[in-house]
Amino acid sequence: MTVLVDPENSTRPAPPDIASAANAPESRGWFRSFVLRLHFYAGILAGPFLLIAAVSGGIYAIAPQLEQAVYAKELHVPAVATPLPLSAQVKAAMDSAGGATPVTVRPAPGPEDTTRVLFADPSLGESEYRTVFVNPGTGEIRGDLTTYGSSGALPMRTWISNLHRSLNLGEPGRIYSELAASWLWVVALGGLVLWIDRIRRRRQTAPKKPRPAPGRARTVWLHGTTGTVMLAAFLFLSATGLTWSSHAGDNITVLRTSLGWLAPTVSTSLDGKPPAAAGDHASHTQAPAGAASDPAAYDTVQRIARADIITAPMVDIKPPAKAGTAWTVTESGREWPATASAVAIDPDAGKVTSRADFKDFGLAAKLTRWTIAAHMGLLFGLPNQLVLLAVAAGLSAMVVWGYVMWWKRRPTRGSAWAMGRPAPRGAFVRGHWAGVLAAMTAMLLVGMFLPLLGWSLLAFILLDTAIGEAKRRRRSSVPEAASDRSEALSR
Repeated sequence: MTVLVDPENSTRPAPPDIASAANAPESRGWFRSFVLRLHFYAGILAGPFLLIAAVSGGIYAIAPQLEQAVYAKELHVPAVATPLPLSAQVKAAMDSAGGATPVTVRPAPGPEDTTRVLFADPSLGESEYRTVFVNPGTGEIRGDLTTYGSSGALPMRTWISNLHRSLNLGEPGRIYSELAASWLWVVALGGLVLWIDRIRRRRQTAPKKPRPAPGRARTVWLHGTTGTVMLAAFLFLSATGLTWSSHAGDNITVLRTSLGWLAPTVSTSLDGKPPAAAGDHASHTQAPAGAASDPAAYDTVQRIARADIITAPMVDIKPPAKAGTAWTVTESGREWPATASAVAIDPDAGKVTSRADFKDFGLAAKLTRWTIAAHMGLLFGLPNQLVLLAVAAGLSAMVVWGYVMWWKRRPTRGSAWAMGRPAPRGAFVRGHWAGVLAAMTAMLLVGMFLPLLGWSLLAFILLDTAIGEAKRRRRSSVPEAASDRSEALSR
């Protein structure tokens, strides 16, 4: 019986076929060997992050339906034929909140929906609001919950969103999601390169080499085929996911700003001077007293906005953040055709003072809004959600298949699976100097834009090269030690 031993774990000389595999980079191409090793180990290390992101993202895709079922009382009422004036609904909410002044009002977008009146609460987190839900037909208070962000996510969806974003660990937890988004496109493109190369090599060597065992071959086929079919979806999720990341997201914002890709905003100034910049906690600043605390002003502002460019059923009406500034009305719906037109209104003068029509937005600004809505599963409704579920299931399966392949290829002593190990360590530095320099320059540029990817990639190369060099030296010392022992015995 022949026992195959992993040359990296053995002190005996490697068999000729395994020894020749150690020189594979020179015969197969150093770059392919580097991509193979990078894809293999990046998948192993980034796999847990990708799996968590896929599972939590899949759950988030169906969160709207879960939210509608769990919070049906707060969100829905029997169909209202003739709603009360918006001012009456706002007054009911203000009375329920102890006379507080709203920071945003979202009128009921449909006859079976409730009106949301949002209040600032210093005890809540960033972008969180105390929201009172009002029956637009009777003024009844249907609920009082905390909502998050411009999407108005309720507590359950907020928890799922934070799980997907940061494992509910706050700012430190965002490192996980940024690593997952940063590595997803690298692993996906690297896998495509290897899959194409595998098909090409298999066609060339099929008559000469036997095919691998059916079990492992099927796993490799499923892994490669699924990754190729879903490549575009993986790249889309990676690119859009990075816009929410901490480090890379800041760089993306700077790039969009420099290229003029940001969506235009309305000016809220009423005296011709730009308003002072809001602080970090401006979202929780109580609206000033005066017109903003007069519920009747909401009727006037809504009427003026509807007579202008605001046509979407779901809008956000915001009173002035400070004295001497205008009200704003913004379309907030995300479904296709999702628009984001906005107007600034002076209710005392009864006119629009500034406007930003979505049709005049640049293509990049429109694409940003649409792609983010698609990433959230909101753009095309149920079909969008089903696609995201399928992609999440595919990515989860890809990670599982990858670990199965790793388990079958692991360098176990005395196992035939030891023959299936990936390209030897240090393949990158053994390439042609021009290719290595070009690759290092590309990685440096990518690392500057995606810091977590750059640092983790650098750590991989340095560690892999160091371990490979140490093991190479140990293997080279084995024949010398064996020769010394043989010479001593001969004496």
